[in-house]
Amino acid sequence: MGTGSRTTLTSSQGTLHRHRGGPVSGYVFRLIREQLGYTQDTLADQFRISPDTVAGWESGRRPLTAVPVGQMLVYRHQLLRLGSSPSLLLSLERAMEADVLLAGALDEEVPAGQGPIGAWVMQRDLVEFLSWPLNGVTPTPLRTLPDPPRPRRGPVPRGPELPAVDRRRFFSRMRRSAERARGGERFLLRRQALYLAGYDVAPDTSDWLAQQQRIERPDGWLAGWLNSRSVATVAARQGDQERMRHFITTSLADDDAGETANLNYWAYWIGEAPHIQLSDDFITDPDTGPWQGDRLMRHLVRGLTPKHGFFDLNVHTLWTLVAARPNLLRPGIPVGRDLRQALPVMLDGRELSTRARRELEGIRYAIRLAEA
Repeated sequence: MGTGSRTTLTSSQGTLHRHRGGPVSGYVFRLIREQLGYTQDTLADQFRISPDTVAGWESGRRPLTAVPVGQMLVYRHQLLRLGSSPSLLLSLERAMEADVLLAGALDEEVPAGQGPIGAWVMQRDLVEFLSWPLNGVTPTPLRTLPDPPRPRRGPVPRGPELPAVDRRRFFSRMRRSAERARGGERFLLRRQALYLAGYDVAPDTSDWLAQQQRIERPDGWLAGWLNSRSVATVAARQGDQERMRHFITTSLADDDAGETANLNYWAYWIGEAPHIQLSDDFITDPDTGPWQGDRLMRHLVRGLTPKHGFFDLNVHTLWTLVAARPNLLRPGIPVGRDLRQALPVMLDGRELSTRARRELEGIRYAIRLAEA
């Protein structure tokens, strides 16, 4: 599958490349069409457009992000009438947003550090779609799609594809953005650029991230806490769980401010907190807000796999969550039943850390109290 086209521009600064592809939204649009059981030709008939247009959208040659907003709404309504699920259409919105961020990151006419990466605090659903063509991991909402009603012909890519040169350019731009983002007011950009740069599998990624941590020590408790968390999560993603355990011990356990920040960050990250945030300041609010915790609990229980890089953090966060919101363990809640069934298996595991085992025992005791 093609993933986009670039035109070469000449300026006083030399040769610049403008990325015009729409690989992520094109691939999701293809999934929607396949789930409906339409061919490119039959869907084109429904939309009253040419099959070439549909093929261009799906390949990324004609970005869906270039379709006028009003016309895109018309197509969305047509897809709903044809039977597409609202959740898939929401995935298409996130995929289009991811393509906009990718295009901004790859466009060398936009100076590094001036793109939209630091405009707001990003959430997991968007980051999953943004990182999809970078790491090949399918976003959560698309992992359980049934097989399409019409059999596919020939080899089919498993996700949106980004040329190697564009992947290298993306990670290079994230590094430059992080290196140039100095000072408290640009901390969000630096933090999120570092996080995205951590998806790079280049051999020097870990050393570069460690160097960046040494270069700039954030001012203030929140910036320091977030910096430590980012370093720990990137390390865990790369298989280093000891750094994550160190973060839990030094920045969460026995620290009320750290525990509050952790819960607030998680609730926002997985989309349970109701409002988009433009800065990280909300994380320190001791009033953890209107979110209930059910969605967060489901997410954490799904992550209770000892080989998962974030296992220790998931266990600790779940332990803190049920202590703060014990009503989440009330009888009859499906996720509570799943947790009760999973606990004996996890506690039999030999690879558990001492802290994780103690906290899982604490969760099991809390369940018994809730059932008493």
